[in-house]
Amino acid sequence: MPARTLLLFGATGAVGAKVLTLALTDARVARIVAPTRRPLTSAPKLFNPIVDFADLPTAEWWLVDAGINCLGTTRELAGSAEAFERIDRTFVVDAARRTRAAGTPCFVNNSSFGAKASAPTLYLRVKGRLEQDLDDLGFASTTHVRPSLLAHRPEPRPLERVMVALSTPFAFLLPANARPIAVEAVAHTLLEAALAARPGRHVIESGQISRP
Repeated sequence: MPARTLLLFGATGAVGAKVLTLALTDARVARIVAPTRRPLTSAPKLFNPIVDFADLPTAEWWLVDAGINCLGTTRELAGSAEAFERIDRTFVVDAARRTRAAGTPCFVNNSSFGAKASAPTLYLRVKGRLEQDLDDLGFASTTHVRPSLLAHRPEPRPLERVMVALSTPFAFLLPANARPIAVEAVAHTLLEAALAARPGRHVIESGQISRP
């Protein structure tokens, strides 16, 4: 299989940073395009365009073999429900639409356990609507990875820290999809899905996430 080119959104977050680390050391990856607001540490194979996600540029680097989305925040960090949806959904759809229009055939999305367009909570509802939006773009291969609570996050979110601490000792009692999952395992699964680029729509639930 020829080495692939990847487009990574959200390379500065916990999962995105780990995807970037894995991709940079993977011989199957020839080039990683990682658009960010602030410069990343330079590395072989890395192309890091500095962008404003609210005003994305027209550029030739949108055409790659696969896109991976790890862009995301929380309502608390965003400041409002509207700002949260703008970052987690609008920015992602705009970027995905551009790479799809350029001819990219595959897109892999870091979603969430319980994502559903009709979910009662804002976070899961936005994640579910984003899945629908990405499906509608018509990629030849679309994969949604739905991790549960992230364990071993470098900078855990307050609620997540509490939930992981409470659930970890009893993880064996929880359904597989509800058990805390390591950041590296999620990143590994996202990268493998992008490199495999299986035709059609696929959902990988948290209990199905492969452990490297």
